Amino acid sequence: MNRTVLVGILLLIAENGIVPWLVPSEWSGRLAPHLPFVLLIYVASFAGRHRAFLFGLGFGLLSDILNYGSLIGPYAFGMGLIGYAGGLLMERTTPTLAKLIGLSAAASAAFGTVLYWIYRLFRLTSWSYGFAFYWFIAPTLLLEVLIALAMFVPVRRLLLKPSAKAAEESAT
Repeated sequence: MNRTVLVGILLLIAENGIVPWLVPSEWSGRLAPHLPFVLLIYVASFAGRHRAFLFGLGFGLLSDILNYGSLIGPYAFGMGLIGYAGGLLMERTTPTLAKLIGLSAAASAAFGTVLYWIYRLFRLTSWSYGFAFYWFIAPTLLLEVLIALAMFVPVRRLLLKPSAKAAEESAT
């Protein structure tokens, strides 16, 4: 788990330092991939709901502090909640690529929705949900699913226990 936290910190640095240069300026208001959130989905699937909750809470709070806006806490709340729920859903199943990509899509939509409703609750946005989904949630969801697909093999190797790795190698 220590290596996972280190990878999460590196992803957070990449999210705030490298990704803004890669996103075209026309899309900078629409496209905001949350790289530690994608890692959170894998932590929820492979490490359990309690670790995912703490991972989401910690990295959400770091995201709130680094991306200071009008509120501190929405990312921590959203990532902690989605991490726990994702871990709860994946608790009794074997994580496969299809399940993880589906969970990544559902979790990204849920995370965007939680953020929208928190901002709507405190009257920080006047957008309708349909517009927010079209303008911000859907493009971010598609990019996060592609990132989750690209991260599948390296993160699975990082998070699997050594005994599970040996069983997986002997099965193939």
